[in-house]
Amino acid sequence: MRKSLKFQTQYNIMENKVEHIPYNFVKISSNKSLQNSIDFYHTMNKRRSCRYFSDTDIDPKIIENLILTAGTAPSGAHKQPWTFVVIDNKNKTLRKKIRDAAEKEEKLSYESRMTQEWLDALAPLGTNWEKPFLENAPYLIVVLRQRHGINEDGSKIKHYYTSESVGIAVGILISAIHNAGLVTLTHTPSPMNFLKKILNRPDNEIPYVLLPVGYPTEDATVPNLTRKSLKEIMVKF
Repeated sequence: MRKSLKFQTQYNIMENKVEHIPYNFVKISSNKSLQNSIDFYHTMNKRRSCRYFSDTDIDPKIIENLILTAGTAPSGAHKQPWTFVVIDNKNKTLRKKIRDAAEKEEKLSYESRMTQEWLDALAPLGTNWEKPFLENAPYLIVVLRQRHGINEDGSKIKHYYTSESVGIAVGILISAIHNAGLVTLTHTPSPMNFLKKILNRPDNEIPYVLLPVGYPTEDATVPNLTRKSLKEIMVKF
């Protein structure tokens, strides 16, 4: 152990690496770990994608905490290649622009871009090109993937595994939204370049997903779906 730490210290000095500090890990009992895993599964198994949003306000601090939680995700070389653009329901003109542009792309997709196989797969879910939740939900979170970073002098900062990193952050964000007692929906109109233009984002950022966030309406419904069993999704050696 001493030899390993000594080598690591020498390596850090030689390569000007980030200082390593003790990991403040709090170990819990096996029974507690098992119970936590069960509780979290049951919590997340209640998560559903919702398309019907109430206009009930949300404390903006909750949204900030959700973004902070998403920002805890691991990323390639710790470059954290993500930007979260938050749009509240006070920005009605901006929200209308986003909805109009999204529905324009979605209408084209449903009418000419999607294969019949794709349309048949979506048909039982009852989705279409109309996206009223883009105006109804109290918040929209647009997640953008940074292809590269930018130094103060304008030079590029190399980023690594950006799609994977942002995908993990979005997964954590969705979990955080559900944990906060809210609902969301992953909206990915294709193409999504209109978001970049409307939000005036820099060239290094690419829209990744749009998440409406809020409470469901009292009469909200979701498709009666089942999830694959453990046997279907896990391979054990």
